[in-house]
Amino acid sequence: MHIHHVFFYAAPDADHEALRAGIETLTKIEAIHQSHIGVPAATDRPVIERGYTFSWLAIFETSEAEAVYQTHPIHLEFIKNCAHLWSRVVVYDSI
Repeated sequence: MHIHHVFFYAAPDADHEALRAGIETLTKIEAIHQSHIGVPAATDRPVIERGYTFSWLAIFETSEAEAVYQTHPIHLEFIKNCAHLWSRVVVYDSI
């Protein structure tokens, strides 16, 4: 398994619905085994980061499948169309 977890911090005055809609387009990429779009939970402990707007979790069966995702036209189109909607992105990849 290859886990790709992305945290999007929306730009000031960004259209949150447009960002979410953009993230949703990624779910159509066949290389993804499982995915989830999330928002910060209502938990509050010192170790919890809640400053992000959306999280995108994509699970791939192999690292090769994740590499296909990275260069997939839908992913590249998402970046092109939505990059102006975030001020920061943090990615955690694990195997």
